[in-house]
Amino acid sequence: MPRRLPVGAELLSDGSASFRVWAPKSQRVEVLLHDTTSKFELTPEADGYHSGTVPELSDGALYWYVVNGNRFPDPVSRYQPDGPHGPSQIVDPTKFKWTDQAWKGSKLAGQVIYELHIGTFTPEGTWQAAIEKLPHLAETGITLLEVMPVAEFPGRFGWGYDGTFMFAPTRLYGKPDDFRRFVDEAHRLGLGVILDVVYNHLGPDGNYTGCFSDHYFSHKYDNEWGDAINFDGEQNGPVREFFAKNASYWIDEYHLDGLRLDATQQIFDDSPEHILTVIGNEVRAAAKGRATLIVNENERQEARLVRPVDQGGCGLDAIWNDDFHHSARVAVTGHNEAYFTDYKGTAQELISSLKWGFLYQGQRYQWQQARRGHYSLDLQPAQFITFTQNHDQIANSGTGERLHQMTSIDQYKALTALLLLGPNTPMLFQGQEFAASAPFLFFADHKPDLNTAIREGRLKFLSQFPSLATEEMKTILPDPSAEETFRRCILDWSEVEKNRELYQFHCDLLKLRRDEPAFRSQDRHRFDASVLSNDAFVLRFFGERSDDRLLFINFGRDLIYDPAPEPLLAPPPDQEWEILLSSEDPAYGGRGTPPLESEELIWRIPAMAAVVLKPRKQDPEVAIKQRTPPKK
Repeated sequence: MPRRLPVGAELLSDGSASFRVWAPKSQRVEVLLHDTTSKFELTPEADGYHSGTVPELSDGALYWYVVNGNRFPDPVSRYQPDGPHGPSQIVDPTKFKWTDQAWKGSKLAGQVIYELHIGTFTPEGTWQAAIEKLPHLAETGITLLEVMPVAEFPGRFGWGYDGTFMFAPTRLYGKPDDFRRFVDEAHRLGLGVILDVVYNHLGPDGNYTGCFSDHYFSHKYDNEWGDAINFDGEQNGPVREFFAKNASYWIDEYHLDGLRLDATQQIFDDSPEHILTVIGNEVRAAAKGRATLIVNENERQEARLVRPVDQGGCGLDAIWNDDFHHSARVAVTGHNEAYFTDYKGTAQELISSLKWGFLYQGQRYQWQQARRGHYSLDLQPAQFITFTQNHDQIANSGTGERLHQMTSIDQYKALTALLLLGPNTPMLFQGQEFAASAPFLFFADHKPDLNTAIREGRLKFLSQFPSLATEEMKTILPDPSAEETFRRCILDWSEVEKNRELYQFHCDLLKLRRDEPAFRSQDRHRFDASVLSNDAFVLRFFGERSDDRLLFINFGRDLIYDPAPEPLLAPPPDQEWEILLSSEDPAYGGRGTPPLESEELIWRIPAMAAVVLKPRKQDPEVAIKQRTPPKK
């Protein structure tokens, strides 16, 4: 029976287990069965690999590798039941009975993404508890779940970006089959699932790869979080294989629909074929015909990552658009300190971001005293993931405030309409759909010395914000290592009913996005926009057979737009505009919305609101009256 992975421990049909590990630091590698003295020496291969079989092992067996006289867990462990410092466990991935055979995967078009952290998504913080919330997400209109990293990491809680066992779902959320059950149930409900993976560094505690080889890491590049991964240096082949096969592993053994690649600007590779291209190829091959999605975060806004390989790109599918977030947040809060400095939150900025993606495509950027971004005018709107909240941006408020707590609820609703009806691919953060009061703070549980370093590092990072650098604020910023910090971030699901009006607003917007062809197209050539004031603008979405839609966004005071020399406001022939949806509808906690256009006043755009208009057949008598010129 062929191996599923080139390295790791795998059960064979004869009741034995095959072991293979890359350990060029040792001439002798043994498998030690946990709680026994039974050792089995592996056979050295070329290039530092060691392999062999151990008889009479079954699913769940615990083992170590003995390297240079010391025992270590397997770097390719599929599960660490006692955490990163304990023994590895053999996992039979074929035991789980999948029911998603009809699932076709997830394409980019039409997706609505939902980022979630399993540990705080429910009070229980488990896969099983999260499964119980999947119907809520499906009913809301979510189509794709983006799960924050789950690779095994030390401690009792954490974000997951300091993982050390890339193939082992953390024991904190359940067993491997619990994760599979989560994906299987999501697929049954029509939800895709992608996993956030970290291929730019490994965590500082519980990382034993260096005990097997000195070549996992590179000192050639400066990495923000420690040593960079060695994708292009000496003996990089097994390292590239390790990460490429990790990508395919999640698709194959967990039926995931793709990956979200963390901070790709810190993935350094000068090879003829970039490791990101390799990862993309591995993901698609592992899917065996199912549609997959590879989303990436890139602070430098390198558009080439999502261009086809034959056009010099890496062939990934989509990229996070921080520019949209930064401009949107400034628009509704008015604050533009630190990395928000170069954003004004104007109507034109938001229009440009919706239409062209990055606002900075090579222009000078004051905050970094350098040019920012790369040309992306050729990319499609759907390739840009837009959001008004995510795990980083909420936590970077210092106190973990949600955006609805930083602005008026009216402006928040207007921005929500822009996010969910815009042509890009929208993403919500857990609880955003019902205005969760739970903050999302940075939390990580490590050894005391690491906790101290993390606490100090976090304070240093937040000090870039003058408002957070004051002595008064420093005294109240939460301690990342405190369990209370973690506990405060757990969602309170009773707030779905408590905030029913705002939750319904999200549901109705997503229904419009799903049902209305004009909002569904995500075609740059099927919408246009015009600035009405510094705080207000209109977007026109062109539907089939003149079935157009207008979306007014106003973050400022009531706007009297008279005269109205703007062609986008013209209704289709023999039709007039009527309100389809308004953020000021009493059903959403609003004050009501009178007609935007009247004979007495050409256009009146309500303050801090979003209004959607659709055309309807005009009354013939009204049409005749409007077309009859006044007497001289």
